[in-house]
Amino acid sequence: MEDIGRDQGHHLLYQMLRIRRMEERCADLYAQTKIRGFLHLYIGEEAVAVGVIDVLDDDDAVGGTYREHGHALMKGVSAEAIFAEMFGKVDGCSRGRGGSMHLFSKQHRFYGGHGIVGAGIPPTVGMALADKMQGNDRITVGFMGDGSVAEGEFHESMNLAALWDVPALFCCENNFYAMGTALDRHQSQPDLHLKAASYGIPSVQVDGMDVLAVRHAARRAVEAIRTGGGPYFIECLTYRFRAHSMFDPDLYRDDAEIEKWKQRDPIDNLANYLRKRDMLDDEQFDELDQRARNEIEQAVEFAEQAQREPVEQLQRFVYSEPGEGEQQED
Repeated sequence: MEDIGRDQGHHLLYQMLRIRRMEERCADLYAQTKIRGFLHLYIGEEAVAVGVIDVLDDDDAVGGTYREHGHALMKGVSAEAIFAEMFGKVDGCSRGRGGSMHLFSKQHRFYGGHGIVGAGIPPTVGMALADKMQGNDRITVGFMGDGSVAEGEFHESMNLAALWDVPALFCCENNFYAMGTALDRHQSQPDLHLKAASYGIPSVQVDGMDVLAVRHAARRAVEAIRTGGGPYFIECLTYRFRAHSMFDPDLYRDDAEIEKWKQRDPIDNLANYLRKRDMLDDEQFDELDQRARNEIEQAVEFAEQAQREPVEQLQRFVYSEPGEGEQQED
């Protein structure tokens, strides 16, 4: 764990609190049927998104998974735009058409949200290749779950990323379950970073419940990539405290296992680290937490009041039409 100052510690703690309070509120709103469809919560995994994205530049690109609310929030997409999207409102970041699994923001260079396992990995390679060919000093980060490592597109993408030496950072959020299938039941080699290493990509495994460990590994990876080191792979060992999705009865895990991981809550880990170094007290923690809660409540209120897309416009964007998007050629 790297040493940090008080301000940086409070910043990282606040970012994780923002994600946690957002996800908790999503669960409440889903129970009220204000959010529908599939909903995959990031509770327990906050240290990964915060640790990785905190070291990026604004112009770097990020691609998420279907469990991407935290990625989007950290990349700069507002909580208002995220909640409006999940409410199906036109003020959502995808105009209410994508929902929970399809958050996008060209402005913030956040490219998904992908409903298909591993679907964000090939675009990560493509965007990084485009930046290399255009001489841009940018990095593309592609998040993935442990289940995606079993997909053919993972192996194809690792191979091409290494062959083309693209400026891409691949981040595997290994929460030990591909939906309801335990890691040791779907991977003959459970150390997933070794799979990327087999393609000649520098790869490391870190404690994904420790935001400082993730941030340290991500900063080293980013520095290596920016200095021409090519692609890099980080496997973050983490754990989701909630079920795979709100539809999931979560019958495949023992309660004792979940409680054991909760003892390593990334928010508590960082808060305790700061307390031991006299950089945080209970009052300061409560202030940060209240700020996060206030932001989320304001976002929910915004989404409640936002407008739905008029019925007469529902066929927009299904097919491109003259005057929308790229100008049509004769």
